[in-house]
Amino acid sequence: MNTSKNVLQEIKVSVKIKLATLWASFMFLYAYVDYFHLYMPGSIKGVLEGKVFVFDISYGFLMIVMILVTIPILMIFLSVSLPAKANRWTNIIVATIYIPYMLFNLTGEAWLHMYFAAVVEVMLLCLIIGSAWKWPRSKA
Repeated sequence: MNTSKNVLQEIKVSVKIKLATLWASFMFLYAYVDYFHLYMPGSIKGVLEGKVFVFDISYGFLMIVMILVTIPILMIFLSVSLPAKANRWTNIIVATIYIPYMLFNLTGEAWLHMYFAAVVEVMLLCLIIGSAWKWPRSKA
């Protein structure tokens, strides 16, 4: 009688892959919150009038928004490709900078879905910081 059980193998995932998947998860939320915001009453009217919150939609505004979206997108790639030391500090710094930015997005009229997403986004950013901070070390 065979009493051995088939146990699922636990595969150790690289910290680089963990960071990249955290950034990808963050980006999905980031994009969907902006998309769902368009369904809020008056949102499209404001866009058609050239306003987002209190900001005028201009070339400069759109460039700043594009940069703010591009940085986390690039972090998906950079988390896999940068060398360990640069990778660790880049993830810690960028995630730390994005926490207040995500909370700033709650200014003005914010609905429950936006608060929910902000909590999850900040949790993901904290996981990024924690994972990068505890980067595994090897003996020299």
